[in-house]
This record gives sequence, structure tokens and C-alpha cells, in this order.
Amino acid sequence: MSLLQDAVAVDTLNQVQQQAIQLATQQENLNLIQLLMKGGWIMIPIILLFFLGLVIFIERYITIRNASKTDSGLMAQIKSNVLSGKLDSAIAVCRSNNSALARMLQKGLTRVGRPIKDIEASIENAGKLEVSRLEKNINILGIIAGIAPMLGFVGTIFGVIQIFREVEIAGGIDIASVSGGLYVKMVSSASGLTIGILAYIGYHVLNMMVERLILRMETEAVEFIDLLDEPGA
Repeated sequence: MSLLQDAVAVDTLNQVQQQAIQLATQQENLNLIQLLMKGGWIMIPIILLFFLGLVIFIERYITIRNASKTDSGLMAQIKSNVLSGKLDSAIAVCRSNNSALARMLQKGLTRVGRPIKDIEASIENAGKLEVSRLEKNINILGIIAGIAPMLGFVGTIFGVIQIFREVEIAGGIDIASVSGGLYVKMVSSASGLTIGILAYIGYHVLNMMVERLILRMETEAVEFIDLLDEPGA
């Protein structure tokens, strides 16, 4: 009888070990996509926000970086042509440069001969137009930074509701009855917060790039106006 009990105990132990191995194998095979899907349907809008924010950040980053590229000798060439009375050559230099700063200065060059205030106004308006183009869609990243964590919080609420529902059905608390709700709760919260943080960082990175370019454009605009005020201009 004792031998039979020992055999049953050994067999039970083997089964437990096999189940543990299978569970470990399943956990190892749980990839990122499967883990995200554990968060439930709320993960769909959260993932869509992630891809929308990623596309906007990459597109704006490339656009702002290209707009910031300016030939270091641009102002020197413009000054040389203006002092020589070659306005057409100065305008051609700006056109060939194709940057936000060059387009702004080109607008001022086309107004040469008019009062300084008119030239300043045209440069300022051109600068505002260039800045508005650069800032296009950046605010969407700020909206994503606010919405994504809120969606994660909604997922947390649904996860808690699911936990209580499973506990009610099971008639008691056990791991099986709460694991599904915990997945929804934790995965959705972590995803929403992560995407919100990334969008927040991207929003401020792009704004800093724009502000740096605005400062540079303002500096060059002042230098350009001073150039036109010179006696020989």
C-alpha cells in the first residue's frame, strides 16, 4: 500500500513539473505583440496613437532640420551683392539656398527701395508664415501626450471591472479569476503612460528645434535691416 501511495505521489509530482515546464515555455513564447493584446480592445486606439505620433515626429523632425540648413556664407553673399547694387543676384542666392531663412530674406530683398518699416513688416510676415509651416501638426503630439495616459486609465478601469466580474462568476478569489483583468489593467496603463511620455518628449524636442530656428531667423533679419541702413546700401 505504501509503495502504491509513493508511486501515485511520484506520478503527481511529475505531472506538476510538466505543467510548470509547459507554463514556463508558454511564458517564454509570449512575444511583445501577444503581451500588448492582453491589454484588451483599449490597446487598439493606444497603438494607433503611437503610430500617429511616430509619423508626425519623424515628418516634422526631417522638415525642421531641412529648413534649418543654411549656407554659412549666405548672409555674406547677400551683403556683397546688396552693397554692389546687384539685387537680382542677391535674390538668386536666396532662391538657390531654399531654406526658411533664405525665403524670409528673399521677401525683404523684393521690397528694397521701399521704406524700412515696409521691409521689416514684409520680413516679419514671411517669418511668421515660415514658422507656422514648421509648427504644423506639432500640437497633435501634445494632444497625444494627454490622451494616451487617459486611455490607459480607462483600460485600468475595465481591468478592475473584469476582475470583479470573474470573481463573481468563480464564487471566490483565485489566480485564474483575476489574471485576465490584471493583464488588462497593467498592460493598458503601462502602454498609455509610455506613449504619453514619448509624445511629450517629442513635442518639446520639436518645439526647441523651432525656437532655435526662430532665434536664428530673428538675428539674421536684424542684420539684414542694419545692412539696408548702411549709407552705401
